[in-house]
Amino acid sequence: MTISIIAAVARNRAIGFENKLLYWLPDDMRRFRLLTTGHTILMGRRTFESLPKGALPNRRNCVLTRTVSELPGCECFASWDDFAVSCCEDEEVFVIGGAAVYAALIVKADRLCLTEVADTPSQADTFFPDYSDWQETWREHHDPDDRHAHAFDFVTYAHNPT
Repeated sequence: MTISIIAAVARNRAIGFENKLLYWLPDDMRRFRLLTTGHTILMGRRTFESLPKGALPNRRNCVLTRTVSELPGCECFASWDDFAVSCCEDEEVFVIGGAAVYAALIVKADRLCLTEVADTPSQADTFFPDYSDWQETWREHHDPDDRHAHAFDFVTYAHNPT
């Protein structure tokens, strides 16, 4: 199994406020869809509840939750270990949030697929874990435009073994 973490992060690693994303970036949403379609996505229950239309189409939707045994369109697991045994050896898993799931699984991840937003939000209550020990392997810059209020970079990181 290959594990990728995908998130949009502000300069201060902020990722959310009141169970909502901080930024509406159409190009980031498109990239998210392109990367995750046809693969497994893994999230916490609150992240699932924040999805406007529920389970995302054309993906295996999996939720880590200790309190709910069934969510529409999803497979629910009480722990990482329960989830991991349900996966195939060649399965690609994208961890899509929230903060507690990111924090717990960043040590298991093979890569980070981040959208780094050139902004520090005035309000945030959810933050991405520190990833300063990861090695950048690819970056694509995007300037602000009529659909994107802030500059942002698509960045891929690999875990630095040192």
